[in-house]
Amino acid sequence: MTPGLSLIYILYCKPQTPSLFGEIMKAPPVKKKEYSLRVEDREPGDVTLFVSGRIALDDLNDFTSDARSILQNKPLKKLMVDIAGVNYLDSAGTLALFQLEEEQTARSASVTFHGVTDEAKGILNLLDKKAHHIPPLVPERKPPNILEQMGEATRLLLNDFFEVLSFVGELILALISSLRRPRSMRWNDVLYYMKRAGVDGLPIVGLISILMGLIMAFMSSLQFKQFGANIYVASLVAIAMVKELGPIMTAILVAGRSGSAFAAEIGTMIVNDEVNALKAMGFEPIQFLAVPKLLATIIVVPLLTLYADLFAILGGLVVGVVGLDLTAYSYIQQTREGIAVFDIVASLVKSSVFAGLIAGIGCQRGFQVHEGAESVGTFTTSAVVSAIFLIIVADSAFAIILHYVR
Repeated sequence: MTPGLSLIYILYCKPQTPSLFGEIMKAPPVKKKEYSLRVEDREPGDVTLFVSGRIALDDLNDFTSDARSILQNKPLKKLMVDIAGVNYLDSAGTLALFQLEEEQTARSASVTFHGVTDEAKGILNLLDKKAHHIPPLVPERKPPNILEQMGEATRLLLNDFFEVLSFVGELILALISSLRRPRSMRWNDVLYYMKRAGVDGLPIVGLISILMGLIMAFMSSLQFKQFGANIYVASLVAIAMVKELGPIMTAILVAGRSGSAFAAEIGTMIVNDEVNALKAMGFEPIQFLAVPKLLATIIVVPLLTLYADLFAILGGLVVGVVGLDLTAYSYIQQTREGIAVFDIVASLVKSSVFAGLIAGIGCQRGFQVHEGAESVGTFTTSAVVSAIFLIIVADSAFAIILHYVR
């Protein structure tokens, strides 16, 4: 057989077997509709729609779109839907028929059903057409306007204020009771929280303080150099740190480290029902959990403030000796002349007040936690933000009071 005849035989005579590629490229079979729709016009505006077959959830979208396309161009006055030929109808099909009735009624056409068997009637009666038009018992809430938002924010603020005030009263009573009976105090926990809030915070407080001293000394020296007053850099750093920046910076760091930890610890105990267990055993949760944290914070924050002041002055000393040609003795002597004992005492008092605010608001937010881990995160964040806000407010009040006291 010649090559040409062989090729003709292969192409036309040899039986072909389906290939994998051919199977992949074969179009998917078209799903056959299990229902049929037919329209009969009796008179102008009087139409009968014959429905037969199966009307179920599988063909719901196709049935609805086919019925709309058939009837949309017809001027309807009367529409009779004949479902005598329907052999299967479920609740989804019933809903489609009711939707068809409502759409045509909206076009001012009267709709009636014909050929309803007993089985179809039982399915049709499952759905109450009137119930679709009854408004819900709880109406949809509209977005609040600006006055409603302001009123809601004011209400939440007042509720939070009264809750904080109530907790402060309970905390003070628990603290007085513990101080009257020192043996009831959990001193081991006080020492533990002193380590967590104080000793563990020394590295970060020292690092930030020395950097702040370096920055203040360097930036102020750029101005003092113009007047030949480099020596006053020492006074500026000492006064700024001892009077204002030392206490407030230390308090903010403690609020971020320890205040959040207090809130998260108590909140987790509430989620795990450990606080309820303490109540069942006869312990007072505030005295058992909050008082040791409060005492530890009040003790260590003033010490951290002195530590921060010392490191800030040390940072300024480095700039003064290296960049301003000052001696260490002259810098320290100018620092001593710039600050007074009253300034140091006022700084320690402010630090103690800040410590009470940090520990109090941290514990209060922890006791506000409800069920769920999300609530723990929410109130932990609220503890830090609220503590920083209260620190700034208290510092503003101290600035005014100390101005008139001195």
